[in-house]
Amino acid sequence: MGILSASRRHCSFLCHLRRRLSTTATPSSTRTGISASVAKSRLRREFDPDRAVSILSSVAADSTNLTSSRYALDLTVRRLARARRFSDIEALVESRKSSAPLAEPYLATLILCYGGAGMLDHALRTFDEVPSLTSAPHSPISFNALLSACIRAKKPRRVPSLFSELAEKHSITPDSTSYGILVKSLCLAGKTGKGLETLKEMVEVKHLEPTTVIYTTLLDSLYKEGKPEEAEELWKEMVEKGCVPDLTAYNVRVMHRALTGKPAEVLQLITEMEGAGIKPDKITYAFLITCHCNAGQYDDAKEVYRGLRNKGCSPNATMLRTFLTSLCENGDIDMGMEVFKDSVKLNKVPDFRTMKLLVEGLVKEGKVQEAKAVVDRVKNLFPENHVGGWKKVEEKLGLSADVEVSD
Repeated sequence: MGILSASRRHCSFLCHLRRRLSTTATPSSTRTGISASVAKSRLRREFDPDRAVSILSSVAADSTNLTSSRYALDLTVRRLARARRFSDIEALVESRKSSAPLAEPYLATLILCYGGAGMLDHALRTFDEVPSLTSAPHSPISFNALLSACIRAKKPRRVPSLFSELAEKHSITPDSTSYGILVKSLCLAGKTGKGLETLKEMVEVKHLEPTTVIYTTLLDSLYKEGKPEEAEELWKEMVEKGCVPDLTAYNVRVMHRALTGKPAEVLQLITEMEGAGIKPDKITYAFLITCHCNAGQYDDAKEVYRGLRNKGCSPNATMLRTFLTSLCENGDIDMGMEVFKDSVKLNKVPDFRTMKLLVEGLVKEGKVQEAKAVVDRVKNLFPENHVGGWKKVEEKLGLSADVEVSD
């Protein structure tokens, strides 16, 4: 029955796409729709895959914001991928190839979409189609997109072989971005030493300029491997090579200090950043809050959190999740509710495990009605297949409508 239902849904999805394409393909059409920027904004708050497709289909055919259009497509594919609707992803992405010749950057977006959905074979096939769809040979644009698709698909070990094979087969000259993706794949595969060798080859053999991005990737990997001394030496080399440390590079150092050092050390590094003309961002402050929590300095963590707005920042999803978890584990449920309410306003509600801690804490303090309200709010924010675990939680904690609440 489930297979039949899925088949009917896919047929309906294909019919919807065909109607959409026939409408937008008519030159005399005067149809108007929402802008790509508006679609992108709505998609960030929409988790239902069918509604996400509907929003994407509402984008006006003459929308000129190409970056937002690509991002809207990518967001829609992510929603479908999370629902494991891979045949619908294929139908959606393939429909975007119907108006050839296409620009290679747009095809790069389709390759990346397939990579994000874990459909690497489809990404490879799209890469192979580039010459026929663009009437031009491959360039580093689609080449780099395919390499990045491997990383998105969580298959970084495929990158080194594809890097050499496809570059030779299609006479592509890898650029600095290509080498940056190669280095990242090696680091993700636990081969940081090989990544350092690749950087040296890139500079000394290929005579390409190193980038701050490549150095930052290697720094991050060295810190995570517990090699801070080597990381600091590489930092010095980066500066000597003329690669100016940017916000991301500094945040890698902040992360290491936050996880291994004291809050005072993190604050000292933030002062160094500001002295270099770099303004700390939400990621910087997220690590500072984490460091305060790890040190048991919850009042300081709350002060940093509440001061974010004055610094021109808003909490990101990671900060909300980790801070809420720490607060609940420390028994500060009132502050936890404050963070939860912020997450609702920002459409960044934490995951099930984190929210379960908050609900359990509310029940433990006798705030049953608040606990029910939190569960109801979370269930209303996400599609039914994302909130199934709450039924067991409600029964266990006595929050179900048909269960009498006891002390």
